[in-house]
Amino acid sequence: MRLGLTRHTQLSVFAPTTRPAAGTFGVGDVGAGVKWRLLDDAPVLGRFAILPAVKTASGSARAGRGTGTTDASLLVISSHDLGPVTMDLNAGYTWRRHASANAPPSASVWTASFGGGAIGPMGCTAELFGYPATSGPAGQPRTVALLAGPTELAERWLAFDAGLIVPVSGPQPHALYAGLVWNLGRT
Repeated sequence: MRLGLTRHTQLSVFAPTTRPAAGTFGVGDVGAGVKWRLLDDAPVLGRFAILPAVKTASGSARAGRGTGTTDASLLVISSHDLGPVTMDLNAGYTWRRHASANAPPSASVWTASFGGGAIGPMGCTAELFGYPATSGPAGQPRTVALLAGPTELAERWLAFDAGLIVPVSGPQPHALYAGLVWNLGRT
């Protein structure tokens, strides 16, 4: 859930639900962060924001729904309009307290995403993303994947998206996704 606090800040709260292959359905690790847009039209950075966040060890690590770690993360976000196409470039880093066999002591992510209109309310999005290799007992090899799919703006306050994720390299599984964005505030 995301909630606009001011013109330049947005609260994000997440509580994922999951059913691990060997576990039971339930709530995973819960967390929150505040996205703060620092620049609106910088020459190189465009619309530039930071998103610090904290994730608690609230999901059951034994049931496979949590990592058993408390995490602090920072994501930097650079957004640009390239004519009819939008581009977002993101980079993030996560530090973990009490790293274990379930999660490495730190991790990072990068993304390059592009979106735009297609026909009428229909649009499309594509994103190349990656997770550099991590170390420790829970270390993972480098992963790069591609996400792509259609979007639909049903109303000014309601949008839908769906698509697929395919691995480029590393252990990323193939996946399908679907979601919606419902703007409860001013549009």
